[in-house]
Amino acid sequence: MLLKVCGLRERNNVEEVLAIQPQWIGFIFEPSSSRYFLHAQQRASVFEIDGDIKKVGVFVNEDTDVILHFHQEFALDLIQLHGDESVDECRQLNENGIKIIKAFRIDDSFNFSEVEKYAPYITLFLFDAQGPLKGGNGITFNWELLKNRRFGKPFLLSGGIGPETIPALLNFSHPDMIGIDVNSKFEVSPGVKDVKSLHLFQQQIA
Repeated sequence: MLLKVCGLRERNNVEEVLAIQPQWIGFIFEPSSSRYFLHAQQRASVFEIDGDIKKVGVFVNEDTDVILHFHQEFALDLIQLHGDESVDECRQLNENGIKIIKAFRIDDSFNFSEVEKYAPYITLFLFDAQGPLKGGNGITFNWELLKNRRFGKPFLLSGGIGPETIPALLNFSHPDMIGIDVNSKFEVSPGVKDVKSLHLFQQQIA
């Protein structure tokens, strides 16, 4: 099961997380976020990251030109769009050779027909919980809403996933789910992860 650790910032903590070898790590490029990568006190160098570990840049309703700039500057492997980006914005980025994770925030009233429109232009989906923030709310959604639906692309499961959700995770399966995205439930402070807890979680879901 692929593990994406999102919301990393500080150099020492990133190095600790890299030591446990998650498949993907995420850096948030949304200025309003408490995990904003560019405001790190000792920013991690993305260029020192092992090429086998994919680097994901997370953006929220950002201009396409800005995304393209940071994609090139930091040699990002994938771009995660975590706002209300349109199908056309995804198409433009796709035409520029960008691999895209399109996130959707799910609640009981979510219209899944919207997801299908994005499939031709993205690499995979990410399903998060609807909450007061665009991400990092630390709450889960009803995963049963995903059952009996196919999305045309693989997806990552996100939203409030932590040590306490391990039993539910081990009991949940979906043919399109390739991995799990974690963030706030493993933090000692915004942008700083508890690596011991993260490593134990990684071993239990493997």
